Amino acid sequence: MLIDTYGRVATDLRVSLTDRCNLRCTYCMPEEGLQWLAKPDLLTDDEIVRLIDLAVTHLGIEEVRFTGGEPLLRPGLAGIVGRVAALRPRPRMSITTNGIGLERTAAALKQAGLDRVNVSLDTLRPDVFKTLTRRNRHQDVLDGLRAASEAGLTPVKVNSVLMPGLNADEAPDLLAWALEHEYELRFIEQMPLDAQHGWKREGMVTAQDILASLRTRFELTAEGEGERGSAPAERWLVDGGPRRVGVIASVTRPFCAACDRTRLTADGQIRTCLFATEETDLRALLRSGARDEEIAELWRKAMWGKKAGAGLDDPSFVQPDRPMSAIGG
Repeated sequence: MLIDTYGRVATDLRVSLTDRCNLRCTYCMPEEGLQWLAKPDLLTDDEIVRLIDLAVTHLGIEEVRFTGGEPLLRPGLAGIVGRVAALRPRPRMSITTNGIGLERTAAALKQAGLDRVNVSLDTLRPDVFKTLTRRNRHQDVLDGLRAASEAGLTPVKVNSVLMPGLNADEAPDLLAWALEHEYELRFIEQMPLDAQHGWKREGMVTAQDILASLRTRFELTAEGEGERGSAPAERWLVDGGPRRVGVIASVTRPFCAACDRTRLTADGQIRTCLFATEETDLRALLRSGARDEEIAELWRKAMWGKKAGAGLDDPSFVQPDRPMSAIGG
């Protein structure tokens, strides 16, 4: 079991498969990209599967989410998924992706054992997409979403970040589109995880702003805390239900008290929080020939030291040195 001093138990493992990405989203990285990890620094497929196996069989992990960077850029992704699907007990598996490449891989990932997908899409307007991501790939994302739905990777969840002056007015349109296509839409407050450290709280579109915008067109009824559990999204029934929309208020209404996550970076570091400034190196221990129980014990110690919260509301908050692309969303 992975438990911390506040009594929280981690059952959800986020695994970053690569720090590379084929988009250059303005809230994540600079236009020229970043200095990527060298291949020897990355965990191999065997190492990833071994650590997930250990987490499932020794530490109580029940759900695995593959992230990046962009996880679809990882060679052998379907093979990793298939091997994890063969574990007993079998964890639930999902992937967070920008959707580029999903059209050609969705069916194979479903066949390998992937349960569902989260796709990032911030706008319905191709020109705004190009401005936000610095790439002209909007249609590729739409095609990927359709392919995921057709492959049965459901519920297909769409994650959207709203930015002032770019797409802040699109919340009602995004929800109408998601309802039409039977996608589950979740808005996420922009978090301070950009490599340029350009995030400013006063320039953020808040959960309150998003809900006010949605209510200009839809009736929203709070689902209630009992339904939420440890999920990061607060959810609302749309026009009486059963369809829902979620808002992840990571900054203005943090949900740290219910956090059930542990994170493995692409280079084998354990992070107890997206905003953690410290990491625990499992890769070195793994490559030194350590036994599973030794690795599990180090993982337990890392989680025991997890802080109470991210500290975003603390004036002394220090943004992590690694951007989101390196630690997984």
